[in-house]
Amino acid sequence: MNEINAVKADRQAQREELAASFRWFARLNMHEGVANHFSVATSPDGREFLMNPKMIHFSRVRASDLLHLDAEDDSALKRPDAPDPTAWYIHARMHRLLPHARCVMHLHPKHATALASLADSTMLPIDQNTMRFYNRVAVDEGYEGMALSEDEGDRLAGLLGNRSILLMGNHGVMVAAKSVAQALDDMYYFERAAETLMTAYATGRPLRVAGAKVAEDTARQWEDYEGAADAHLREVMAILDAEGAGYRA
Repeated sequence: MNEINAVKADRQAQREELAASFRWFARLNMHEGVANHFSVATSPDGREFLMNPKMIHFSRVRASDLLHLDAEDDSALKRPDAPDPTAWYIHARMHRLLPHARCVMHLHPKHATALASLADSTMLPIDQNTMRFYNRVAVDEGYEGMALSEDEGDRLAGLLGNRSILLMGNHGVMVAAKSVAQALDDMYYFERAAETLMTAYATGRPLRVAGAKVAEDTARQWEDYEGAADAHLREVMAILDAEGAGYRA
């Protein structure tokens, strides 16, 4: 396979992985109808990336629907199938400013958003899933409305820094990861962790919070648990393929 064909094959694979992720999170009811957005960088510098157009339900996204965009060309906002403006200003800047942000996913899932709505949005280490994110979550406490400028994208990128999770106060959650598989896995487990914490809070009883050493050791064990994220996405795609979901088209 020559270099041009290899690039095309890689980009198609990215399209299919991202399309599968939209379908899967719709199935998990982690969507906002025709809102929210995922993207994946297609160039080493993050300037070029794939992202969903506005006003398509997650459950219907296909690989061919994804827009191939240039972070330096905001004329994309004027095209008939333009991306959502808030998506553009966040994702374009994330990909350009953060080398580790190869795939960026933004959602408003029920439990993560509930956690983001508390005065103290700390992900307390009370079980194995919550410990996965110990000291690895940045919290945005400066929500001032929808992101409609590059300055807001820059602010969010600065808050996230080298971490992978940005819990957006009064808003939702954003994941930035090295691959589509890792982003899907992180998003899934963050919502599971938030569900556990919010359920525990709802009992009104004291929490069994792990000590700092145990929580940090467990977080590192998660990071060293290689292959799980790739397997997670592979199985998601296998399930969708078996059902003839059509997301690869």
